[in-house]
Amino acid sequence: MPRAFLGLGSNLGDRRALLRDAVANLPDVVAVSPLFETAPIGGPDQGAFLNLVVQLETDLDARALLGVCQEREAAAERVRKERWGPRTLDVDVLWVDGETVDTDDLIVPHPRMRDRAFVMVPLATLAPDLVAEWHDPATGEVRNVGEL
Repeated sequence: MPRAFLGLGSNLGDRRALLRDAVANLPDVVAVSPLFETAPIGGPDQGAFLNLVVQLETDLDARALLGVCQEREAAAERVRKERWGPRTLDVDVLWVDGETVDTDDLIVPHPRMRDRAFVMVPLATLAPDLVAEWHDPATGEVRNVGEL
């Protein structure tokens, strides 16, 4: 069964509860990274994010996973008001084994994941094989805040 990895983050409302609910309602989850707190990158002044990565073993392709991500964001009442602005929930398709997608609304592997410690550090806990050649996990400020 192919592996897929989704990145989740939240910096509005009850961040931990929003993430817990999102993970509980994702299909085919086999592993969840520890929870990390990170400063926002870009956008307006806003609070810190809680971030994690989930591993799925799934038959869903990247396009179907994008639909799942958007459903979870809608369930968390995400409002897309400002690019890189605060949000109740952000769910991104990071990687799907054997798939490359480059369309207007979806790029897989995620184009900026390798530059973001808030993705690569939790991803390294689940898939060190993917991270080893791409990223120095010592870079970027992330703080492990335990399990979800």
